Amino acid sequence: MVCFECKQDAEAFMTALRERLAKFNLELAEKKTRIIRFGRYADQANQKDGKGKPDTFDFLGFTHYCSLSKKGRFRVKRKTSRKKLNASLQRCKAWLRDNLNLPADKLMPRLRVKVLGHYRYYGVTDNYQALSDFSYHVRRQLYWWCNRRSQGKHHNWQWFNLFLAKHAYPNPKLYVNVYDIKPELLGCLK
Repeated sequence: MVCFECKQDAEAFMTALRERLAKFNLELAEKKTRIIRFGRYADQANQKDGKGKPDTFDFLGFTHYCSLSKKGRFRVKRKTSRKKLNASLQRCKAWLRDNLNLPADKLMPRLRVKVLGHYRYYGVTDNYQALSDFSYHVRRQLYWWCNRRSQGKHHNWQWFNLFLAKHAYPNPKLYVNVYDIKPELLGCLK
């Protein structure tokens, strides 16, 4: 990801990058490479050109998009990319299917580690809704598998919520505030 203020600079960089890579018999992946209008004035420029919202882009598992803060100032926001969220849910479903024969006191700590790992990677500013969606779908999968595993009476949601509380299923939490600048990082910006 490379950012420029002017479109001409971005196009010149793209040309220079292609030439530089060609010297080493490399080329850019065209599906993953594009120049988009993004930033503080992207919405205004798109409205002027008769286009909709500014484009988004995926980077490191997040979809980055233009938005406003609560005070009305421009802000780049991030949410878990749809592709990565679906992949995480599919992995979790497969893991539950393969491990549901474990007793609850062994299954739940392992599931907790997996869920916390997801929260800690994707738990960044403005991504709480995606974490909540992930948690909701994992809980639904676990509920379905618990009822499937039970050959007798099926459990209801009230029982299931008590089960989750007993085994300390983690709630979504944001772990990283991308707008906190730590003093030790300021030294490298000077």
